[in-house]
Amino acid sequence: MNVQVLHAALDAARAEKGLSWRQLAKELGVSASTISRMTNGLKPDVSAFAAMTTWLRMPAETFYVTAEREEAQEDPELVASLVPLLRARSDLSGDDVAYLEEVIGAAARRFRAERESRSS
Repeated sequence: MNVQVLHAALDAARAEKGLSWRQLAKELGVSASTISRMTNGLKPDVSAFAAMTTWLRMPAETFYVTAEREEAQEDPELVASLVPLLRARSDLSGDDVAYLEEVIGAAARRFRAERESRSS
């Protein structure tokens, strides 16, 4: 699990809803220390993880680290932090959000590749 990406997604959604970290923990039904430990890279337990992904309305797989994702060099932090904001919009369907997620991910990979080619 990529704890940093999960924490970034929670932070983006929390900020969008105007919640404090303590309010978010209460809404999730987890302790504030669970979220605090995530800041230090520690993984939440399975029930906390399930509560977080459910609250974010994101599949748990979004936060899994796989060899395929690492090879693709996706920028999951950017995508993960934007998806909750996109899903909160009433004018976007689930398909719209999925499409935007793909486009943003592709753009982030292209930008990274361009930066790497300029620096080499």
